[in-house]
Amino acid sequence: MLRTLAIRDFVIVDTLELEFSSGFSVLTGETGAGKSILIDALTLALGGRGDASMVRESAAKADVSAEFAINASLNNWLEANDFSDPDQQLILRRTVDNAGRSKAWINGITATASQLREIGDLLVDIHGQHAHQSLLKTEAQRSLLDMQGGLEEQVREVGLRYKAWRNLSKQREEFETNAKNVLQERERLEWQVGELDKLQIKPGEWEDITQEHSRLAHAASLLEGAQEAASLISESDHPVLSQLTAVQHKLQKLLDYDAALKPVIEALDSACINLQETTYALNDYLSRTELDPARLRKVENRVEAIHTTARRFHVAPEKLHEEFAILSAQLQQLSNASDMDALKAQEEKSRSSYMQAAQKLSKARTKVAKELAAAVTAAMQDLSMGGGSFSIALHAAQPAAYGLEQTEFLVAGHAGVQARPLAKVASGGELARISLAISVITSGATATPTLIFDEVDSGIGGGVAEVVGRLLKRLGQDRQVLCVTHLPQVASQANQHFQVSKASHKGKTTSQIEALDNKQRVEEIARMLGGIEITATTRKHARELLAS
Repeated sequence: MLRTLAIRDFVIVDTLELEFSSGFSVLTGETGAGKSILIDALTLALGGRGDASMVRESAAKADVSAEFAINASLNNWLEANDFSDPDQQLILRRTVDNAGRSKAWINGITATASQLREIGDLLVDIHGQHAHQSLLKTEAQRSLLDMQGGLEEQVREVGLRYKAWRNLSKQREEFETNAKNVLQERERLEWQVGELDKLQIKPGEWEDITQEHSRLAHAASLLEGAQEAASLISESDHPVLSQLTAVQHKLQKLLDYDAALKPVIEALDSACINLQETTYALNDYLSRTELDPARLRKVENRVEAIHTTARRFHVAPEKLHEEFAILSAQLQQLSNASDMDALKAQEEKSRSSYMQAAQKLSKARTKVAKELAAAVTAAMQDLSMGGGSFSIALHAAQPAAYGLEQTEFLVAGHAGVQARPLAKVASGGELARISLAISVITSGATATPTLIFDEVDSGIGGGVAEVVGRLLKRLGQDRQVLCVTHLPQVASQANQHFQVSKASHKGKTTSQIEALDNKQRVEEIARMLGGIEITATTRKHARELLAS
């Protein structure tokens, strides 16, 4: 539920902060006063498109913050996306500067507009004043039907299976068209894989064999250097180890005269031990290292073979094993694709999988279509369309990503009148009423805590308007409902009433919104009933509407 909305320097709003309650709330005001600005500001906070035109003239940036109550699903989303707050609050904030740059925050943490839109879908559902126009489109009708039945996941699954089927069909068609090219490509890959297979190179082999080649090629120098080092340390006429030992013994005798020599003697002990271990290591190295011309030639041949193959394949020698794996996978894929019978079998299996999911979706749509049609037909009876009916036709169509049928809303405005497509309904008033009925009914099927209706009651009036008000109020018993309206019959049903007004100061126009008390509501309802001049009669009528 929306708790507060704070707006600064947005279009013609200077500074504004509103508190909202549960139930049914309305916003009213003169035409052009800016009733829809509040909806536009909230839409921006929910991740809607922002641009420089939203910034109030002479201001640096527009700033909108919205606070919402948290429920379990919202809390799960916040935790999953690292936006949770220890105080269990949810604040969305969005700014747009006069250069059109936008920034967004969720609970004070930087967020993206797409993240605002994602959480916004869990918070608010907005029905715009042109909602009835979108309902004239087949895609919108199908989407609304699927949403009403909670079929979105089934639709997604059907779409995925359709894509998989079409990919296999395209692959088969391309093979039939380009069979010669496919065969040539397969032969090329077979030769390449065969050449690499003959080489039998292993992961890490290039590093190992180049190191071995270096050692074998410099074996004489290695032996000479190791022998010379061993001789200097322990085998020459005056070996370093013997001289160091002699120094150690001499200092050991002097230790009795000065204990300060102890650290020096300990260091010499350590040095003698290290030199002795070095001697052992050099002798071991010399025993294991020998000149091996035969092995050197073999290693050189292997290095040359790997290097030549790498040049031929235009890859680094250490990448040859990886290249072999890639080319082998491509050959396997092409071999599978080249098997026409296997390819056709895969295509048929994929088609069957799609048809199974699509037929299940069709069955579910048929059930939802009957239920929604009955509910809208019942609502039409209360909206001065007695005897009228609403139905949903599911026309068989070619298999597509959305399923096996096209959705079409059909309406009969009166008893005995043939049902016609909603797009061909002559009366704008009928279209508006039917659209409102559909909006209210489908909104009841969603879990969204806040519903906003932006002048969706345009084109109706009189007793029908009162019915509309009651519909919205009834909807407000289960969730928060906000409605921008110009109808006094609708406004009088609200639990909370906001008035939007416009004023000019020093040549600048600003829009203001204030919550009305009972006395102020009488004046506003009277204005909506009687126009410019408010009389005692219109005030009386206003009080009657509010009392009812």
